[in-house]
Amino acid sequence: QVQLVESGGGWVRPGGSLRLSCVASTRTFSRVAMGWFRQAAGKEREFVAALNWRGTTAATADAVKGRFTISGDDAKHTVFLQMNSLEPEDTGVYYCAATKDNFGGTAASNYEYWGQGTQVTVSS
Repeated sequence: QVQLVESGGGWVRPGGSLRLSCVASTRTFSRVAMGWFRQAAGKEREFVAALNWRGTTAATADAVKGRFTISGDDAKHTVFLQMNSLEPEDTGVYYCAATKDNFGGTAASNYEYWGQGTQVTVSS
């Protein structure tokens, strides 16, 4: 089992920055690969970024490429999402996800474990 706890969401004006964190607690797996997804009101959950369990391979959605960066601290089972140049379209609930596989990729179905989500609101 893996428990995921996200933090760092909040309200920010367009052009601002936020940094999300997600800590994975597990007694079962020595390593997990993690990713971020988001869901805007009335829309389906979509992929944002993913990192393999070594922290050497990352994938980022085209919509956030160049603005968002995923990184991780393997020793602490923590993944971060640095979000810069935020836009109103980035508003939504951001979910951390984890898989026991080496890399989850872009599909939500590849991840077995999910956090409760953290709200990000971008508005003026």
